Amino acid sequence: MQLVDLRSDTLTRPTDAMRAAMAAAEVGDDVYAEDPTVNALEEKVAALFGHEAAVFVPSGTMGNQICLRLVCPPAEELLCDADAHVVTYEHGGAAQHGGIQTRTLPGGLMDAAAVEAELRPAGWGTVATRAVSVEQTHNRAGGAIHSLDALRGLREVTARHGVALHCDGARIWNAAVATGTPLSSYGALFDTLSVCLSKGLGAPVGSLVVTTAVRAADARILRKRLGGGMRQVGILAAAGIYALDRHVDRLAEDHERARLIGEAVGVLPETNIVPIDLTGSPYDGPQLAAAAREEGLLVSVVGPRKVRVVTHLDIDDDGAKHAADVLAKLLS
Repeated sequence: MQLVDLRSDTLTRPTDAMRAAMAAAEVGDDVYAEDPTVNALEEKVAALFGHEAAVFVPSGTMGNQICLRLVCPPAEELLCDADAHVVTYEHGGAAQHGGIQTRTLPGGLMDAAAVEAELRPAGWGTVATRAVSVEQTHNRAGGAIHSLDALRGLREVTARHGVALHCDGARIWNAAVATGTPLSSYGALFDTLSVCLSKGLGAPVGSLVVTTAVRAADARILRKRLGGGMRQVGILAAAGIYALDRHVDRLAEDHERARLIGEAVGVLPETNIVPIDLTGSPYDGPQLAAAAREEGLLVSVVGPRKVRVVTHLDIDDDGAKHAADVLAKLLS
């Protein structure tokens, strides 16, 4: 039985054409900024978001952690939501590596008024809020999208208070495709972004820190300190360029397949993540995951009574229909 893997939107294997592009990549030493393919990728991504510079890093977590340290000094405060990736899935990196204090709002999409009410100024006995982090799309909120108006509201509030705004943009490509928003419109609102090539875009490895030229120079030092200095890494950057050129618009197909699955379980997903609440079901999360595996479907357990499925480059129409049929049967 061939398993349909809907646990993550990370590609199982690069396509043959992507592998060919990787094999043909011109390479150099990226620690010395001499890898021409990495340089081309960085210039391409910086231009897409309307920023001065970008820095290629091995993972989205490293990208986020570098960005947070660029905008929030040690012993100062980062404000984010309680379900944000930076405080849920990054193993306390902001505290351990950056000495950053985090404070959280209720989980989910960020609201400008709620954020403004929680911003703390510098003062005797208080820790000043130096940065706010937003996730686009929001993983644990089921791939939900911060609207452009909501982000503009956050930018206005943070700018007025002298607070930096960071975007964990692992799935920002999905938001852009789903809403028709240019990436440059998102980029204009943030001081730093971490954007991922190995989610829906289908590259095997890599994210980029997107920011100013001055911060990018600092990001390279932080990348080295975190063990992310890479040598002839153009073979990976080539996969990113291939993905950006060919796999952005096709994200709409993932969204359509997610909607097909969502209809089967009574959920209307905004992008490529289908969150399933098992309250009232005879299954808890691990039980449903085990039952689905028996039917050839892999799902991700994200809570005692919550699972999610994620559509991606490896899932075709037949795979989506199989997932819909299995979940509809189990949850009927």
